[in-house]
Amino acid sequence: MNSNLIKSTIAFVKQELSGNESGHDWWHTYRVYRTAESIAEKEHCNKTVVLLGALLHDISDAKLNGGDEKLAGKLAGDFLASQKVDPDIIQEVLYIIEHISFRKNLNKKSELTPELAVVMDADRLDAIGAIGIARTFNYGGFKNRLIHDPDFNQSDADTYDAYTKSEAPTIHHFYDKLLHLKDLMNTKTGKAMAEERHRFMETYLDRFYKEWNGEM
Repeated sequence: MNSNLIKSTIAFVKQELSGNESGHDWWHTYRVYRTAESIAEKEHCNKTVVLLGALLHDISDAKLNGGDEKLAGKLAGDFLASQKVDPDIIQEVLYIIEHISFRKNLNKKSELTPELAVVMDADRLDAIGAIGIARTFNYGGFKNRLIHDPDFNQSDADTYDAYTKSEAPTIHHFYDKLLHLKDLMNTKTGKAMAEERHRFMETYLDRFYKEWNGEM
């Protein structure tokens, strides 16, 4: 493991993500990085690829950059090349960046490498549980969406286009994505970590609807 490369990558990511809304900022990347590191300790994978992929996976989210799906790969590729990283490792990291997105996997499941499986699980774990709930409502506020509207009727956002164009109230995101993630984990370690976070969301939603309806 090249510790200087990791330090340089952290500095680069912090700079690039400065000013992002707090669901997709440096601290999101930090959590994914640490979680991926933990999963990688228990799974068979190339840890260098995992850590670089985790650090660079959200370097330019298309939701926040005007819809440019290719910018993240360009930024990451140029940075890694400037650090004289082995071209094979660069390609593996870029594969993670290209295929990690939940929405991209709605139409066609990406072929998993061991490294993509680890980073994808780490990213999805940050989308569920207490942190996932906080991020969901933060992003809903960022997009000026309603928290909930009992009269809002929308079919499942189960394709790339439907998911991307959805303007549903924030609570719908639990049903469009978050509650599905437990069963979409790839690694044994990720599956185990997802269980408690999933239960927490179920408990939260039960409480949410009780309070919404003025119940005790």
